[in-house]
Amino acid sequence: MLNKPGDIVCHPSKAGPWSSLVGAAREYLGGGAVHLAFRLDRETSGVVVIAKDERTGRLLQRAAVDRRYAKVYHTLLVGELAAETLVDRPLGPDYSGQLRTKTCVVPDGQGKRAVTRYTPLVARGGFTLARVVTETGRMHQIRAHAEWLRHPLVGDKIYGPDQNLFLEFLDTGWTPALEARLFLRRQALHCSEIDLTAAGVPHVFRAGLPADLVEFALSRFGEPARPVLESLQQAKV
Repeated sequence: MLNKPGDIVCHPSKAGPWSSLVGAAREYLGGGAVHLAFRLDRETSGVVVIAKDERTGRLLQRAAVDRRYAKVYHTLLVGELAAETLVDRPLGPDYSGQLRTKTCVVPDGQGKRAVTRYTPLVARGGFTLARVVTETGRMHQIRAHAEWLRHPLVGDKIYGPDQNLFLEFLDTGWTPALEARLFLRRQALHCSEIDLTAAGVPHVFRAGLPADLVEFALSRFGEPARPVLESLQQAKV
């Protein structure tokens, strides 16, 4: 189990073995095969599960397909979410812009069912720290549903204020102009916990909230939020 930082891809890339989480794990283990069961987006931090043998890899990959696991995320949202909110809205391709990987809420019958529960833990200063649980595993589900709620993730270059900010970032890198609109260098999403009990692995693995999210939250929420943030920081893989 690894606590992935929010600036590295999971799958191997052309930039060499140390440029991806799987590549680095393979190098660290001496070049043996590793099997990624649960991936995270490049800018999402937190718990990632990698199996060191094929049998365990197959077991976990099957569990991923069958949803025999439970994940808990924490995120920072733009705006103050007033109450716990369950979003049960289908997702499908978003054809409104140039990004073909972007998804969005679509009419019933035109997409795949997606269910996301957002529970606000702290809401003040124009932002919300929320606990997020997904009942389905659609691509970009948390981010797309947050956009639909009009509470996008802090730092989200695709589902935030303007999807063209992602193209601007690819062209210019991180700039003061992007910071003024996105607030944070990466999307504020962290996988805090994964429970594999239903998959036949009686373990719950946790990763504490990373420093960049804690620092941003304290800067916006102030000292009243410190006890909540410190409790989320203490969890370890």
